[in-house]
Amino acid sequence: MKKIIAFIIGLISISQQMQAQDSYVQCEDTCSHIHGIDLSHYQGSVFWETVGENSKMAYVYLKATEGGDRIDDTYEKNIELAHRYGLKVGSYHFFRPKSELVKQLENFKTQCRPGDQDLIPMIDVESTGGLNSEAFCDSLMKFLHMVEEAYKQKPLIYTGRNFYNKHLQRMIDDYPLMIAMYAAEEPELADGRDYLIWQYTSKGRINGINTYVDKSRFMGRHSMREIRFRHR
Repeated sequence: MKKIIAFIIGLISISQQMQAQDSYVQCEDTCSHIHGIDLSHYQGSVFWETVGENSKMAYVYLKATEGGDRIDDTYEKNIELAHRYGLKVGSYHFFRPKSELVKQLENFKTQCRPGDQDLIPMIDVESTGGLNSEAFCDSLMKFLHMVEEAYKQKPLIYTGRNFYNKHLQRMIDDYPLMIAMYAAEEPELADGRDYLIWQYTSKGRINGINTYVDKSRFMGRHSMREIRFRHR
């Protein structure tokens, strides 16, 4: 009996090792799209020199802030080192619909300084905050207009496919989109709307980062020039 158990454990171990090896063979290894990642404090310490050597990752979005007072404590170090090792960098804010909009904007502006940006700001929209649809959309649109006025360009909107279909159809037609859906097939939005970037996994692997990482890629003929930060 002990030999059988040991044999089964051995098979499980071999299977896990093979899965770990296979996890490094992902979309960017089999296609020619432009790929990137987004990071926050959840990834812990990042070995940016190693990440920079991976030429398949052309860009990175870094979490800067959340709501009216939260600042990601890895942001300053990450943006400095990401630039140093050759990535194009953008910053994102996690939107809290019930938080005071002016405070959210001021919080974001303290971190997302125009001189540090290669890519347009991104607003992460994942929650209604318990507001009804009308109140949520009113809060979001006011905030997007404030961000656009502050940075003199429209921000990129990050959201999930299902969240978009339920809450955002026809509300943000003038804004570029990054859509998250973790599946083999490309997401389709209920209104048929085009989008720039697809975040296709939250369990990506990359040398230089010891945890799972979100990976994304541009769609079709879209390219990085569409999200380039315009310095005035």
